[in-house]
This record gives sequence, C-alpha cells and structure tokens, in this order.
Amino acid sequence: TSETDRSARIAATSVSTTLPINLDNLLHGRGIESVRVEFKATWDAETTGPQVLKTICAFANDYHNLNGGYVVIGVAERDGGAGLPPVGLSPAEIEAAQRWLRGNCNRLDPQYQPLLSPEVVSGRHILVVWAPASQVRPHRAPDGTRGPLRYWVRVGADTVDAERRGGLLRELIQQTARVPWDDRRALDAGLADLHEMAVREHLHEIGSGLTDEPDAVEIYRRMGITMRVNDHDVPRNVGLLFFAAEPTHWFRGAWIDCALFAAGGTGDVQEEQEFRGGLARQVRNCLRYLYGRSPAHLREEPERIETRRWRAYPEVALRETLVNALYHRSYEPDVPEPTKVYLYPDRLEIISYPGPVSGLEPEHFALRSSFPTVPARNRRIGELLKELGLAEARLTGLRKVASAMAANGSPPPRYDFDQQRTYFRVTLPAHGEYAALTAVRDAAELRALGDADAAHRLLQSAWESNRASAALAAELIRSHAARGDLGQAEKVLEGSKDLVTEAALLELTGLVAIVRQPERD
Repeated sequence: TSETDRSARIAATSVSTTLPINLDNLLHGRGIESVRVEFKATWDAETTGPQVLKTICAFANDYHNLNGGYVVIGVAERDGGAGLPPVGLSPAEIEAAQRWLRGNCNRLDPQYQPLLSPEVVSGRHILVVWAPASQVRPHRAPDGTRGPLRYWVRVGADTVDAERRGGLLRELIQQTARVPWDDRRALDAGLADLHEMAVREHLHEIGSGLTDEPDAVEIYRRMGITMRVNDHDVPRNVGLLFFAAEPTHWFRGAWIDCALFAAGGTGDVQEEQEFRGGLARQVRNCLRYLYGRSPAHLREEPERIETRRWRAYPEVALRETLVNALYHRSYEPDVPEPTKVYLYPDRLEIISYPGPVSGLEPEHFALRSSFPTVPARNRRIGELLKELGLAEARLTGLRKVASAMAANGSPPPRYDFDQQRTYFRVTLPAHGEYAALTAVRDAAELRALGDADAAHRLLQSAWESNRASAALAAELIRSHAARGDLGQAEKVLEGSKDLVTEAALLELTGLVAIVRQPERD
C-alpha cells in the first residue's frame, strides 16, 4: 500500500470532535511546530506518567509564548515526527491514563488541568493531551515519581529544569508576570461581538470536528477565544481580532492601509485600498490585491530553448512578508497605526508597528543569519494563522522570502528598523525587468501628457538604477536622440556593454547607429 493511500486512510479516521485543531495536521506536523508536540508510544504510570507530567508543566509555562503544546500517547516518535499508523492503547489503558493524569495534575503548583481527548486513528485508540499556555504560570511539577517540585520549560524538543539552565528561571518569571496581549480578556466586549458563523467557518476550513458541537459558548471555550470572568464568559483579544465584524472598534491599528504611488518621485498616490474585518480576511483580501498587481511574465532565454517565468514580486515573498507583519506587530492601544503596504514603481514596502521584540538585532536579518530563540509577541495570533495555512513554523518565513526572491531572479529583501524600535520595514525590490517595463510605460504616459523633460528624467534615473535592462537603455538612447544629445546616447551604450546580453548589445549598437545616421547624412 502506498504512503499516500495510508495517509488518506489516517486522515479519514482522524477528525477530532474535541480538539479545536485538525488532528491529521497535528499527527503530520502541519501548522504546528514539532517542538510543540511530544509522542509517547505506550502508557505506564510509573515511567510514562512522570515524564508526561513534566511536559505538561513545561507546555503550561510556555517559555517561548507559543501557546503550549500537545502530548500524544499511543503514537511512537519516528524521525522527529509521528510513527503512523499508531501503536495504539487499549480502552482500559486510555481510561487509566486519563484517571492518573487528572489526579496527578493536581500535584502541579499551582494546579493545572490540560484537556484530555481520547481519539481513534486508523482503528486504534490514542490519547491527545492538549496543554495550552496557563494564565497563572509559572508552574512546578515533581521530578520523577516522588522528587522535588521543579520549574519545567521546553528548550527545543526537550523538557528541562529552568533552575539548572542559566537564567531561564528568571526570564520565565519575568515574562509570566505579563499575559501576552492576544491572550488577555476584553472586558469591554461580550460574546455577541463574536460572529458564530465566522468561528464555525474557521473550524470547517481547518478540518476540526468541533463544528459539530451545537453550543457556540462551548466551542469558544475549547478554542480558547473566551475566558471565564466571575460568573460569565468574555472574549479574549485574539477572538475579537479574528472573529469580530470590525476589530478596529477595539484595536485602532487592526487594519491594512495599502497605497500605490506614482512614478517620478512626485509622491502622488494613484490608488488607495483599505482592508478591514477579521485578521484572516484582511490577509486574504490584501494578498489577492497584491497578486493582481504582480502578474506572471515569460521571458525567452536567447541561449536556451526554454523560457523563464518571473513576477514583479513572487507570491511566496508577498504572503510571508505580509503575514509576518500582521503576526508580529502590536495591536495595543498605544500603537494606533495600521499595517502599511506601499507599492512604488521599483519596490514594495510593508511597515508594521512597533519594531521587533528585544533580542532581535539588525544582523539577525542578514542572509544566512540564524535567529536567537526569543519569546513571540503574539502566541495566539500565530497559532490561528498557522492553522489556516497562512503562516509557517516560527522563524522560517524570512528564509522562504529570500529563497523565493532569488528563484524569481529578484534582488534580495531588505529589513530595517529604527534604534527606538518604533517601526519595522520590509522592502521587496521589484524584479529588474518589471521595474524597467514600469519606467518605460510611465515615461510614455508623461510624454503623452506633454512633459518630455519629466519622462527623460524618469528614464535616466531608472537606467542608472538598472543598467542591465536593455529595454531601459534603448528608451533612454531614443530620448537622448530626441533631445539632440547623441553623445549621451553613446554613453548609455558604453555603460550597458558589460551588463546586457550579447544579443541585446547588438540591438543597442544598431539603435545608436540609426540615431547617428541623420548626423552622417
């Protein structure tokens, strides 16, 4: 039986009616970082039990602000992922494991209870333990069966004692004193502000069987988008951001301002678009607009049989850059600026507010640089974006952007922020041929409007930035000829010699000869 067929059978039998995620994605490592999932092939109260208890404690402490994690019992670990089909547990073992975990989680200090979800995958019983980030962290759990209580945290895929790992305990206590913004309760909102249909559409899209739950309030609780306050439930910020009709009612910066700027350095805005609504809707609508502004082009390679396909901006780079901006920005009241997307003739800029979290420096954004493990600003926003397939595993997006730009034949992306970290800007340079075609088109429009001098200045500036473009060189040669400046036309030819293809150079040489002909006659 092929691996594809086996995966299809597993997916068909692995729809959880308890978990607010897609169980098949969890088992196959899609949308959830591998460091947030631990697999245990078997259950034994004396050996497996204490190990799982420590891991639950570590996930609840959520040192990296990733919203905890999952322990899957009855599935072996294989090459860092799930060994499928599952080993499985007997129904008696499932019951015994749940009873042991419920009782021993009361030994955590302070007490903490994860969600226990018995599941059936490929006809075999497994137990999924979901331990989301705790609101009352840090927690301690016993070291072994009868050992002392320790503060456990996750470092990579390992559960370690924070007290024995340098300053981990101090950092844990510092960050647990402050609940991340997206996980905080919104006391000025009510459950009626959450659109039940939008929540159910989200669950249906990610393939969660929780859509079958008739009680909307129970769905909200299991998804962790509401919390209990006194005797009633209120939304969390992340719930309003994704599932309210207009999140800006509570968070002024929760929208995207997109502007298309004219050529020629005038700074005029040719077109403006606003993208509002739930965060996932904003992302998709803005990406649809940007994709429409970056059509695919085919270029014949003179030395080869095949043609080369390129875009002004590769779709992967657009998606990763926009999603990262919305994922990692702040939506708190003191940051009212929207996320800004600026389209210039030669580049695209995406600006978010404020700058990166402490610990990330300019050198970390250089090509082939590695990132330090710093806590995420928004643990829940990232989680929901990953479930929808809009975001990648943490800290992988920048590498994908660089790879996509290189594969497209575009210059590398640029990242910058000020010393005060008030903003973070990503610049995607346009593909060289797109920038050249845009400059030629805009120059033609200026000439049609009677401003030949502005058209010439635009071509000159564009060519100086992109001397490898034969199209720009040709237009600039014609422009110099029209102005009677044949010496400058010769200089353009000379400046392009070592940069354009041999065929293009022959065409440019012929063009200069043609514009020189009246002088000879």
